[in-house]
Amino acid sequence: MTGKGFYNVAEGGGILKTQWSLIAALVIALLTAVFAVINVKSVQVNLLFRTVNVPLILLILGCTLLGGLIVGSFGIFRQYKLQRELKRLNTQLHTLQEEHTPAVEAYADTAYNTSGSSSAVSTSDKDTEQTSSDLDRLSK
Repeated sequence: MTGKGFYNVAEGGGILKTQWSLIAALVIALLTAVFAVINVKSVQVNLLFRTVNVPLILLILGCTLLGGLIVGSFGIFRQYKLQRELKRLNTQLHTLQEEHTPAVEAYADTAYNTSGSSSAVSTSDKDTEQTSSDLDRLSK
């Protein structure tokens, strides 16, 4: 693997990055579950308007689940925004390509014709130089 990190598009590194992310998520989930199972004692939770007794295992798992949902929703929202931006940029790219294709073709034709005429000029310059060198040789 070349480059920094595990993500290398040329070598398919995106799959490896996804696998490491999944493994890390599973390890964190396992540690959270072990931590929750160890703490089964009931605790008092103040909910501003009421106080309730809840087993600590449910509190830990509930807060972890709520945190995961919040982070996941932000990720989905970000992905949605990026997809919209990608679609907008692709549309803009196709529009610009359609607008500039005739101009690029015209420029290519002009450049080709100019290079063809410049080679003709350089050929005539060579003929002139050869003629002058022949005249110099004859005069000696």
